[in-house]
Amino acid sequence: MIWQNFAVQNCPPSIYYLPDFITKEEECAIMQAVDKTPRPRWTQLSNRRLINYGGVPHPKGMIAEDIPVWLHHYVERINQLNVYAEGIKANHVLVNEYLPGQGIMPHLDGPLFFPTITTISCGSHTVLEYYEQTEDANGQSGSGSLVRQHKTSVLLEPRSLLIVKDDMYHKYLHSIAEREEDTIDARVANLSMISNAHAGDVLRRDKRISLTIRHVPKTSKMKIKIF
Repeated sequence: MIWQNFAVQNCPPSIYYLPDFITKEEECAIMQAVDKTPRPRWTQLSNRRLINYGGVPHPKGMIAEDIPVWLHHYVERINQLNVYAEGIKANHVLVNEYLPGQGIMPHLDGPLFFPTITTISCGSHTVLEYYEQTEDANGQSGSGSLVRQHKTSVLLEPRSLLIVKDDMYHKYLHSIAEREEDTIDARVANLSMISNAHAGDVLRRDKRISLTIRHVPKTSKMKIKIF
C-alpha cells in the first residue's frame, strides 16, 4: 500500500486518509482485546479514558515497556508503511476510548513524539477538527491573548487510518468536539474520499476506540515487562 497516494487535498500539508485499513474482523478483535483490559490499567480522564502501551511519555524519557502481543500486528503494519524517517520504528501505542458525547480539547501532540502520528479508528466514526492559533490582533502586544480559527475537518470512519505530519502536526491544534452526533458539511476536507457520507448527513456516534501508533525518540534503557 502506497500511503502517499491517499493525501487529503484542500488542507495544509500533510494529512493522509486510508479507508478500510483494517478488516471488520480485525476491528472486532481490537475492541474485544480493549474490553478485556483490567480496569487498573486504564487512566480515567473527565472526557475519556486511555491506556499507554510501550511506556508513559515524559520529557525526561519514557521508560520502555513491552507492547502487548495483540497489538504487534498493527504496530508492524505501520512500520511496514515507512511513514517515519529511515531507521525509525513505532514504539508506543495510545489507546483512547470515547463514548458518545466525549471528546478532547484543541491541543498539539508536541515534541515528545516523532512528528508523524498514525491513528486507527474502531467502532465508530468521529470528526477531527483542526485550528490555527494566532495572537489576537486587537489585543495588547505581549498580552498573551490568542485566537483560534477553524482550519479544516477530517471525517474518520471505522477501520480507517489517519497519518498526520509536517505543518498539520507542528502548527495546527486538533480536537474532537464533545457531542453525540456530527453534521457533515463542506469543511470536511476528505469528504470526496468517503463513499457513504455526504454533506448534510447527520452521523450518530457510538463507542470509539482509537489506536494512536507513534515513535517516542527519548526512552530509558531500562525496560519493564508488565504482561
